[in-house]
Amino acid sequence: MEARFSPINQILPWCRQDLAISISKAINTQEAPVKEKHARRIILGTHHEKGAFTFWSYAIGLPLPSSSILSWKFCHVLHKVLRDGHPNVLHDCQRYRSNIREIGDLWGHLHDRYGQLVNVYTKLLLTKISFHLKHPQFPAGLEVTDEVLEKAAGTDVNNIFQLTVEMFDYMDCELKLSESVFRQLNTAIAVSQMSSGQCRLAPLIQVIQDCSHLYHYTVKLLFKLHSCLPADTLQGHRDRFHEQFHSLRNFFRRASDMLYFKRLIQIPRLPEGPPNFLRASALAEHIKPVVVIPEEAPEDEEPENLIEISTGPPAGEPVVVADLFDQTFGPPNGSVKDDRDLQIESLKREVEMLRSELEKIKLEAQRYIAQLKSQVNALEGELEEQRKQKQKALVDNEQLRHELAQLRAAQLEGERSQGLREEAERKASATEARYNKLKEKHSELVHVHAELLRKNADTAKQLTVTQQSQEEVARVKEQLAFQVEQVKRESELKLEEQSDQLEKLKRELEAKAGELARAQEALSHTEQSKSELSSRLDTLSAEKDALSGAVRQREADLLAAQSLVRETEAALSREQQRSSQEQGELQGQLAERESQEQGLRQRLLDEQFAVLRGAAAEAAGILQDAVSKLDDPLHLRCTSSPDYLVSRAQEALDAVSTLEEGHAQYLTSLADASALVAALTRFSHLAADTIINGGATSHLAPTDPADRLIDTCRECGARALELMGQLQDQQALRHMQASLVRTPLQGILQLGQELKPKSLDVRQEELGAMVDKEMAATSAAIEDAVQRIEDMMNQARHASSGLKLEVNERILNSCTDLMKAIRLLVTTSTSLQKEIVESGRGAATQQEFYAKNSRWTEGLISASKAVGWGATQLVEAADKVVLHTGKYEELIVCSHEIAASTAQLVAASKVKANKHSPHLSRLQECSRTVNERAANVVASTKSGQEQIEDRDTMDFSGLSLIKLKKQEMETQVRVLELEKTLEAERMRLGELRKQHYVLAGASGSPGEEAAIRPSTAPRSVTTKKPPLAQKPSVAPRQDHQLDKKDGIYPAQLVNY
Repeated sequence: MEARFSPINQILPWCRQDLAISISKAINTQEAPVKEKHARRIILGTHHEKGAFTFWSYAIGLPLPSSSILSWKFCHVLHKVLRDGHPNVLHDCQRYRSNIREIGDLWGHLHDRYGQLVNVYTKLLLTKISFHLKHPQFPAGLEVTDEVLEKAAGTDVNNIFQLTVEMFDYMDCELKLSESVFRQLNTAIAVSQMSSGQCRLAPLIQVIQDCSHLYHYTVKLLFKLHSCLPADTLQGHRDRFHEQFHSLRNFFRRASDMLYFKRLIQIPRLPEGPPNFLRASALAEHIKPVVVIPEEAPEDEEPENLIEISTGPPAGEPVVVADLFDQTFGPPNGSVKDDRDLQIESLKREVEMLRSELEKIKLEAQRYIAQLKSQVNALEGELEEQRKQKQKALVDNEQLRHELAQLRAAQLEGERSQGLREEAERKASATEARYNKLKEKHSELVHVHAELLRKNADTAKQLTVTQQSQEEVARVKEQLAFQVEQVKRESELKLEEQSDQLEKLKRELEAKAGELARAQEALSHTEQSKSELSSRLDTLSAEKDALSGAVRQREADLLAAQSLVRETEAALSREQQRSSQEQGELQGQLAERESQEQGLRQRLLDEQFAVLRGAAAEAAGILQDAVSKLDDPLHLRCTSSPDYLVSRAQEALDAVSTLEEGHAQYLTSLADASALVAALTRFSHLAADTIINGGATSHLAPTDPADRLIDTCRECGARALELMGQLQDQQALRHMQASLVRTPLQGILQLGQELKPKSLDVRQEELGAMVDKEMAATSAAIEDAVQRIEDMMNQARHASSGLKLEVNERILNSCTDLMKAIRLLVTTSTSLQKEIVESGRGAATQQEFYAKNSRWTEGLISASKAVGWGATQLVEAADKVVLHTGKYEELIVCSHEIAASTAQLVAASKVKANKHSPHLSRLQECSRTVNERAANVVASTKSGQEQIEDRDTMDFSGLSLIKLKKQEMETQVRVLELEKTLEAERMRLGELRKQHYVLAGASGSPGEEAAIRPSTAPRSVTTKKPPLAQKPSVAPRQDHQLDKKDGIYPAQLVNY
């Protein structure tokens, strides 16, 4: 609501009016250059409305084919608008490429000096539009930095090669236009200071600006190509560049010598020779040509008379004359100056004052320009700083992502960590799938997501390495534990063995002690064994000491093994603590990652809804434009058929079902609106097409169905706009009702079905039999008519005599000749019909041929009925004339009607006949005979009428002046009454014919053959005297539409 009452909207109508005035002043038939102020206003207008819609709306209406100068100035203004206008101008001009091409082709075929220039100029404009649409990195002004040029060229050699070729083509078009202009100037011996020469030279300013940039870009691209490809491959490029270089240098030199360009543009000078591309260091010697446009001096506006002077010469020359007179003879009347001199002096002072103020304004404007330039430089510096900060932020972001990847490298341990990792991978894969669907519309988001996926893969790899290291630690732990258990078991076994050995030794010691006691006891008895026992005791003591050392060694090993076990358990506990701490950190990072993914998911949902809302807004605009076409006076000329309307309405109904399916899919997955957007786009176009074709169909429909169709189309547009409003509201989107549009679309479909033309109420299987039946009935009716005429002639011979008998015989003889001619025509038509069926049916039966060509068959039926009915009516009229109960005019009208009926039969037979058929020639000859005999009937009727009617002699000799005046007034009254009656009857005849045409149109189809009009008669054989309701619906042909080659002669034109 705020935008509707904004100052911009209040200014727009004024801007459009001013733009229209500027267009009319800039593009005219005067052979003078376009004024810069008008072109500048047009360019500002494109920036105001962000496009060239208003410019093209006025430009389309210009009579460009009528004036070559007008077309030339139109191309000049369009070139300036493309270069300096709003960027959207390029897309607006793309829609009118065909108009530009048609203007160029038109003037290219004519031998006109400006026309040939217009042909070359339009080719340049079309090349310019195509190049900038294909390469949007280059604006229409062709001014980009070297970095943008490098980015546009890319790193692919094929792309650089192709871009260079396209720039060569672009340059060729520019140079061809300049050469054509200079060639005409030399031929016409024109100079740059003449208006005709300036009119041709003015567009070359834009050509110079374009060529300077194109020359610089081609040099850069050729040096880059020579660094990638061998010199032999680029020989063709170098030859083409050298040719363009010499042409461009010659163009710049000739333009620099002209006075017209010296005050408007500073043209650069090219070097004496082209760059040497075979030497890479030559690039440093290249100097970019710079075109400088000096500051424009303020153009003089149209003069305005500040002071009106009723007498005396103009204000410029008389002052000089007066000064010379004063210098020579002194001031008049002594030294007294009159009021005019004082007024001139005051005006001079005011002019000087205004000049000083103008200088001040210029100085102030220059100061403002300098300030603005400084502000622009400061803003550019801030923009560069912002770019650096953005780059730094991107680097920080990458570092943070790298740190996140490093932190996630050790996040999983055990079954829980493995489950979390799998869930993260599953979410990442789902996110990747959703991002891939929208990668064309969200390339930046897809890039970020791809980076995250790569980081995730690195994380998974690092997690795998960590898991392997953890598994290695677990295996080491298990091995250490196993070794500890093994050492324990070995120690226990050794302790058990040592305890067993100690027990055994103790038992042995006890046994030895017993033996020693016994030995000591025996020692006393035997001193001989004492030495042996003492030596054995020493041996046992040594063994005891050795066993005690082994036990102590085993105990030390056991203590060492226990200390190793304790150290291993401590290391394991520390490792578990560190792993638990890392697991906690990884879980926190995982939670942060999930929050980021949630934010990305929400952003994706918002962007999806934004895309859907934009599509709905665009669809609403399309539908609104279609509804507005219903009230557009220019749309009244558009027409459409009900069949096409029915097909479009059916497709629109199918699109409603598709829209409902897309809406259901979107509600199921809010992150994917592609199906709904596609269905919405298709529905909007089909619905708009249905509305427009509904309005076009109503232009040919009767009043009541047309009004109902228009109302239904309006209702359909309103419901569709309401549906678009629901799609743009996030709350109402979930409860969208696509069925709102289904009902009016079904109404349009039903009205289209009703407006379809109705065919004969005859099945196609019966058409063949009906044709033969109608032709036979027509022949029978003609035979019966001939017999009745002979009976009437016999009765007339018995009932009348003298002049009446002569008149009746002449009329009946002419009717008999006419019937015979008609009978011959019907017989010939039947033969031609059989020939058509035999030659066209092929392997099909006769019934199948008639069913396949039902429209033609219906035309034959209608024509045969018309002939039979005409013959019957002619006999009836002749009978009444002979019996003196009818009028001669009835017989004349019947003759005309039967001539028209036979013409319809000939036309119906001729549609599918071979033009070299002998039956067709005989049929045309019979038709001419019928027309001649019908003319004879008319002539005989008129002559008989003149002979039989009594003509009273007018004798006014016995009347006085007053009676003559009275009878004259009465006669005038009678004449006025008869004229009024004649006018009323003519109006009645017109209404009858109009109703006849309506009924004929309701029974036939607009797509039928040219001469065939099917009848609305019921399925009954023609009787002897068919009722009046059985008259066939035959659309009469105008006199100028009758073709004598067909044997069709307008009987109403015969005058005897």
